[in-house]
Amino acid sequence: MAKKVTLSINNMPINLDYFVSEYIESVAGGILGSLHDTGEIDTLELAIDNEGQVSITLNNSDVPLKYFPNDIIRSTVLGMVTPLKGVESIENVDTLEITIS
Repeated sequence: MAKKVTLSINNMPINLDYFVSEYIESVAGGILGSLHDTGEIDTLELAIDNEGQVSITLNNSDVPLKYFPNDIIRSTVLGMVTPLKGVESIENVDTLEITIS
């Protein structure tokens, strides 16, 4: 079954087509696959706050992140969404939320 992927930036929803939705899901899966003690995605909430902190809740469990994974995940996700319609530039992103269910 296809998963539902949503993205909001600065509390504004970003419209995702099939390609972008699948791409975000694949990148999220790759990110989680590189972290210890994670499994397949049933539900995922990935957020970046205005201080650059990344929080990940996978299948209703928080995934702890140290400094380097936080920074590389933040950079990857921001780079991935910057070209999308409705996103002006990385500098204008204060908050970001991705959900997969």
